Amino acid sequence: MQVKFKINKKIIIAIIVFILLFIFFYYQNKHIVTSNYIYESAKVGTDLDGYRIVCISDLHNASFGKNNKKLLKDIKDCSPDIIVITGDLVDSNHTNIERALDFAEQAANIAPVYYVTGNHEYWLDKTDYEELMAGLSDIGVIILNDSIVRIDKGNSSFMLAGLDDNSLNNGVLKDLVKDSNDLVVVLAHEPQYITNYANSNVDLVLSGHAHGGQFNIPFTGGVYAPDQGFFPQYVSGKHIRDNTELIISRGLGNSVIPIRLFNYPEIVVVELKRP
Repeated sequence: MQVKFKINKKIIIAIIVFILLFIFFYYQNKHIVTSNYIYESAKVGTDLDGYRIVCISDLHNASFGKNNKKLLKDIKDCSPDIIVITGDLVDSNHTNIERALDFAEQAANIAPVYYVTGNHEYWLDKTDYEELMAGLSDIGVIILNDSIVRIDKGNSSFMLAGLDDNSLNNGVLKDLVKDSNDLVVVLAHEPQYITNYANSNVDLVLSGHAHGGQFNIPFTGGVYAPDQGFFPQYVSGKHIRDNTELIISRGLGNSVIPIRLFNYPEIVVVELKRP
């Protein structure tokens, strides 16, 4: 009888440990935080002072509440003037086009949505890629495929440029912005091309891709990022190169590595301010 009790006790302890670990990792991967940044520039017109850009990156078909209700509420609570999606809305390993379009459509009911592709969009098969692009266009999402648009508010404006994920390190950006003297904000999925962005003399770049380094070691930083390898430099936060400011989102979902550690999913809010 005593042996049986010891075995049952070990099983109970193992179950408790499993439950606690499940809760811990679930929280690490589902607890959304909002990071607020101020971008200050003399190029910010009077009517743009306080203009709020909400950046969503690397959702990877993740779900935060039923039909992403939790995520959408958090976005709405940020009071965005526009919402930008900086790539990897879907995941090529477990693609769900319907879920991606449902999220984008509900986001577009909150504020105008602008979108650029990430590497996972280009890893889709042709049918899924075309379905996603057509679906986004049908619901009113503006796809910035190596293109630039003027965003107006009152008597002020700025230029919003978007780079296709295949155009991050060539001359496309410089050509897009060469005739502009306005404030230029760029959507570009991958942050490691910061030198190219700076050489194009743009003002602000919003990016993602690095997943915050996936596992965050206190006092050390992110462990690994795609295309940067171990202990990468550009995984989150604000970086400045010459006259260009780069803000990197840690993103929301996961892909090849399914777990985050001390690296909560993130919504980025950038508020434009006059000096």
